[in-house]
Amino acid sequence: MNFSSIKLDRSNLTCFKKDVFRVVRAIPYGRTMSYKDVAKKIGSPKACRAVGRALARNPLPIIIPCHRVIGSNGELRGFSTPGGIDIKRKLLLMEGSRFRRSLR
Repeated sequence: MNFSSIKLDRSNLTCFKKDVFRVVRAIPYGRTMSYKDVAKKIGSPKACRAVGRALARNPLPIIIPCHRVIGSNGELRGFSTPGGIDIKRKLLLMEGSRFRRSLR
């Protein structure tokens, strides 16, 4: 599913968040990217945690598919919507994504 044609009001976002959300929004259905990969893609390779914090404040978690961002070791990491990691896992499984099964 691709929601790229939906226009978003990004006027209240920092440049950093705009960059993070742009990269995450471009992750194709059924694919994943690590927080580290997102950080590298926006030109801030050491900003993995900042990427995570930006995604934790994602106002539109399906339109900006932050569930597709996982740990660099392939494990599922944080997801701030109700249901947390369980919902992230279900969304990724529904999309046919491959990720490392974590204990959590």
